[in-house]
Amino acid sequence: MQQLKSASWTIADDAERNRFVLALVDCNGSPDPELRDGIAFEATQHYLRKGLVNETALAELSAKLQAQLVEPDKSGFRRPFAALNLSEVARTDRIKAWMTAEQRAQLVKASVDYMRSITDHRGFDKVAGYRHAVAHTADLIMQLALNPAIVKSDLVRMRGAIALQVAPAGTSYVTGEPERLARPILFMAQRGAFTEVEWGEWLAQFAGPGALGSWDNAFQSEAGLARRHNVTAFLSALYVNAQASGADALKPLATGAMEALKKLP
Repeated sequence: MQQLKSASWTIADDAERNRFVLALVDCNGSPDPELRDGIAFEATQHYLRKGLVNETALAELSAKLQAQLVEPDKSGFRRPFAALNLSEVARTDRIKAWMTAEQRAQLVKASVDYMRSITDHRGFDKVAGYRHAVAHTADLIMQLALNPAIVKSDLVRMRGAIALQVAPAGTSYVTGEPERLARPILFMAQRGAFTEVEWGEWLAQFAGPGALGSWDNAFQSEAGLARRHNVTAFLSALYVNAQASGADALKPLATGAMEALKKLP
C-alpha cells in the first residue's frame, strides 16, 4: 500500500481498482492511523475525486460504509471513519448526480441517525490519531447540504442533528468541532431555505442552559463552563464567517448568532 501511495494510487485496471476501493472499507476500524487515515481514506478520496470508481461500486461502497455506522465499535475508529469516507461518497453525487432518490434519502437518514447517536467525543490522540466522530459526520452533512437534490425537510433533520452535538454534556471541544459543525449550517443558510425568523428561533436555543437547567453559577461548574465554551465557539464561528462573507443570504445567520451570543452569561 505504501508503494501504491508513492505511485499516486495508480491502478490501471478498472475492475481491480473498484475492488480495491471496496476492500479499503475494512481498514476503517484499524488502530493504526497511518493505515486508517493516511492510506485507506487518502486512497478512497483520491479515487472518488478523480472519478475513477463506477456507479455500481459507489453504491456498494455507500451501503458498506452505512452498515459500519451501526456496527459495534469498541475502539471508536470504525464509525467516524465510515462517516468521513461517506462524505466523499456524498460529494460524488453532489458533483454529478448518480444516486436514486431512495439511495439519497437513505444516506440522509444514516447521517442524521449517526450524528444524533454520537456519545464518543474523543478527538485526537498522539498515538492512535483521530477519531473525530462529530467533525467527520459534520463533513458528511455538509456535502449533503450542498446538494441541490436535498430538500428543506432533509435540511431540517440534519440541522436538528447538528444542534444535539453543539454542546454535548460532559464534553469540552478542543479539536475544531465547533468550526466543523458550523460549516454545514453556513451552506444551508446560503441556500435560502430558511427564513430570518426560522434562523433566529433555531439559534436562540443555544443561549439557554440546555440540560443544565439553569445558567446559575455557570462559571463555577465544569458542566457550565463546558457548555458556555462550546456554544460560544459554535456561535462565534457562524457569526464571523457569515459576517465576513458579506452575502445577503447569510445576514440572518449573523444576526441570530450575535443575538444568541449576547444572551450567554
